[in-house]
Amino acid sequence: MKKIKILTFILLVFIACKDKMSSNSDKETSNSHTMTQKNEFGIILHGGAGTILKEHMSDSLELAYKEVLEMAIKTGYTILENGGTSLEAIAETIKIMEDSPLFNAGKGAVFTHHETNELDASVMVGNTQDAGAISGVTRVKNPIDLAIKVMTDSPHVMLSGEGAEQFASEQGIELVDPSYFFTENRFRSLQHIKDSERTALDHDGKTSSVTPEIKDSKFGTVGAAALDKHGNLAAGTSTGGMTNKRWNRIGDAPIIGAGTYANNATCAVSSTGWGEFFIRAVVAHDISALMEYKGLSLEEAAREVIQKKVPALGGDGGIVAIDKNGHMVAEFNTAGMYRASMNAQGEITIGIYKE
Repeated sequence: MKKIKILTFILLVFIACKDKMSSNSDKETSNSHTMTQKNEFGIILHGGAGTILKEHMSDSLELAYKEVLEMAIKTGYTILENGGTSLEAIAETIKIMEDSPLFNAGKGAVFTHHETNELDASVMVGNTQDAGAISGVTRVKNPIDLAIKVMTDSPHVMLSGEGAEQFASEQGIELVDPSYFFTENRFRSLQHIKDSERTALDHDGKTSSVTPEIKDSKFGTVGAAALDKHGNLAAGTSTGGMTNKRWNRIGDAPIIGAGTYANNATCAVSSTGWGEFFIRAVVAHDISALMEYKGLSLEEAAREVIQKKVPALGGDGGIVAIDKNGHMVAEFNTAGMYRASMNAQGEITIGIYKE
């Protein structure tokens, strides 16, 4: 009888321990499930900032811009929604804008003083902080693809000119005849600026290095920033630079820290604007640094840099950015900026003018 009581006690203890272990296991499974179900993600893009005014925009042209912006942002969003990476999302988003003649990147790139098209692009990922950039290429159909290849398949961060195109050829990147980039609208803009320079020269015997027309001819740079379901950030930027640029001028778009920056600890940023000032202000990195070192929110950091630091130097433009928690911001100090975003709930926002 005593043995039966002892065996019964041992059995009861065993059952109790098993139930407790089972309960703990259920809790662990529940917590793990909760973590894997945290699918905060989002994507935001820009198509350039500048003197973009409603009164200068026809209804048909405004609709055309909005259609491309919507197509681009939905493409990136779908990739994220299906579990794709932030790098894949920004690449495909940017390529849609590169393929449109509406934006100063890829197909719609502006002309240099010598009536050529010189393209720049950069990309950065936040988990490893790897980056790639290219500048001054004339035959690369989608510069963002080449920037990614520099990051993933070379030991370097930035390649330029003929060397970058040789690398592109070796990597199977699509090359086109330079005539692919010709658009009548961009060519007329160049001639208008040249005419303005000649007029200025006739009047006072010298030409200003930056005429108002040149300052207002840099719009259209494209870029995107995204956070994926894996918690990784990425940003990319692509541009044709500034109309009538000389001497193989390079702006901020291909410069890591100025035109593009991503850090999983803070945010991902893509810039657009007057490149010389964005380089000097190290805009994209500065926003991240203000978050990391001063504890500012993304909105506070972007406002500090775009509304105070850049204008204090004499520059203008804007940024789009997303932080590690999926918060997004489009900050600009110009009359307008082509922009669009989609959050994890699938809510879409498209804007052009300052609201």
